[in-house]
Amino acid sequence: MPQAMAQDASASAGHARHQRPQLATGAAIAPDGRLWVVGINAQAQLFVQTTSLDRPALGGPVQWSEPRILNTGQDPVAADGESRPKIAFGPNGWVVISYTMPLAKRFTGFVRMLRSSDGGVSFGEPFTVHQDRQEITHRFDAIAFDGQGVLHTLWIDKRDQAPKGAAQPYVGAAIYRNASTDGGARFGRDTKVADHSCECCRIGLARNAQGELKATWRHVFDGNTRDHAFASVSAASNRITRSTFDGWQINACPHHGPGLAADAHAGANGFHTVWFGIRKVNGQDQAAVRYARLNAQGEPLRKTERVLPDPRAEHADVMAHGAKVAVIWRSSEGTATTLKAWLSQDGGQNFTLKTLAQTTGHNDHPRLAQYGERMVVVWRNTQEIQVHELHF
Repeated sequence: MPQAMAQDASASAGHARHQRPQLATGAAIAPDGRLWVVGINAQAQLFVQTTSLDRPALGGPVQWSEPRILNTGQDPVAADGESRPKIAFGPNGWVVISYTMPLAKRFTGFVRMLRSSDGGVSFGEPFTVHQDRQEITHRFDAIAFDGQGVLHTLWIDKRDQAPKGAAQPYVGAAIYRNASTDGGARFGRDTKVADHSCECCRIGLARNAQGELKATWRHVFDGNTRDHAFASVSAASNRITRSTFDGWQINACPHHGPGLAADAHAGANGFHTVWFGIRKVNGQDQAAVRYARLNAQGEPLRKTERVLPDPRAEHADVMAHGAKVAVIWRSSEGTATTLKAWLSQDGGQNFTLKTLAQTTGHNDHPRLAQYGERMVVVWRNTQEIQVHELHF
């Protein structure tokens, strides 16, 4: 069960005060079918590694390429929990890697990016994505290419905070974005997606059947109710839909963002989502990770919501292809952490629970990567980066 309930009280990722290994890792599958991961090593250097998926089944030791250290100048790189480096592949040989660079002031940062135009053979020097350069929060970035090849970057931003002593304090943070039509060579202006996001939960992104990019994040609704919002990335500011209704009232950030995947099964044009929340059930607080389907506007569909079959589930992710839906998570008890998958072959109506692996000691949140109908889980611990192919 997630334990971080103090208001933005975790140490800033990348700062020297970290005591645990920084294992948060991004993963994506390139157009040639190779799996790429990006993270930081024990010397706090940003690296990439690749492996071929052209094997009958993945499991056990993975044959990774030698780690390739990337030039980040003097940047510290956040790689802890929900704040991790990310990689995305676009058309024309474009590859981008984003990360949050913590600044000297606690809980502040810049969103930085490395860009390649030759399929990842080489990367340019790091640059700051956003126009705003204040020493404030620009953190928990998310990146994706839409169906037209436009690169979108989103992040949590605190530029709209009211000054100290203001009669009306600004609740939470905001979601900001910008876009690039040339694979990250140039970006448009910073644009607000929504006011009053939660301060430090990941942003979920997914493309619908038309190639349009949609986003979901933990949002601060009236009364410090921390449910989830959904929006089209290119919509006007604050044109959002409420997608979960736990009614969790807490003046804190749980460091536990949602996941999102497009639902194209049987002509649907909606989404699958997973999230953590606490709600009242028979007068008692029930903490759980839940799954539901959303319509095209992000509204929850009746009778699709269910609790994951594991009371210790945390940091779930979701992906889908046609009728196949995969939900994965980690579950910790004592010193052991178990990787689990919940797999559906009928668009999320019925699921089968599988245990994929177990480890002890520090480990990252599991990540899903997808290439067509092929889905793999990437799970890093202090000894290795595991890859598990999902078999439905």
